[in-house]
Amino acid sequence: MAVRVTLDRILLERRMSLTELSEQVGVTMANLSILKTGKAKAIRFSTLSALCRVLDCQPGELLSYEPGEDGDDVEASASDNRRANL
Repeated sequence: MAVRVTLDRILLERRMSLTELSEQVGVTMANLSILKTGKAKAIRFSTLSALCRVLDCQPGELLSYEPGEDGDDVEASASDNRRANL
């Protein structure tokens, strides 16, 4: 996956536990853990917005883009966009 989640770094900077974040954002520990470990395939804007509100940050501080070695992420993205009619 070319989009990386930097939740670990932000939590460390804020001296906040995943449990605290879960309680304040209203997202389960399991889902935050999936996001934190980079196993999530998508994130809702409402979840991203809640994370930014609680962590007092911008979306760009939580997410970073790293080009992949192959073109799979580009092809998948184009396919997703066609399905979503974007």
